[in-house]
Amino acid sequence: MTLAIAISSIVAFAGEENVSKDVLNSFNKEFNGAKEVRWTTGSDFYKAVFVLNDQYITAFYNKDGEFLGMTRNISSLNLPLKLQSKIRSEYTEYWITDLFELSDNDGTHYYITVENADSKVLLKSSDNTDWNIYKKMSKI
Repeated sequence: MTLAIAISSIVAFAGEENVSKDVLNSFNKEFNGAKEVRWTTGSDFYKAVFVLNDQYITAFYNKDGEFLGMTRNISSLNLPLKLQSKIRSEYTEYWITDLFELSDNDGTHYYITVENADSKVLLKSSDNTDWNIYKKMSKI
């Protein structure tokens, strides 16, 4: 699953009645007890935003009902210790503006956005030990 799906923001509203039975069956099996479920759809995926165990989660499915992955916002204190340490040591002049965990068939990945007065940096970690620059943007 690509990051573009995980952070896509241009989607059309779709009521539950417009979500395929395959998708609903997969969702209900995977996230039994989910509350406040809101569905949106893109050109080739469904997105469910919901509450489970007092956490907001976003899950993605393809049109056939196959689970693609899920994201959840987390605190920097929930990062693996090596990633916490790297952020503190390598980005001392930055503050965290966004942090989420992405879980899919390939494992768990972390994306963090840090910024200072001049730039914004999106970092990704797939190995839970180091950050790689995913995208860097200048604010000037």
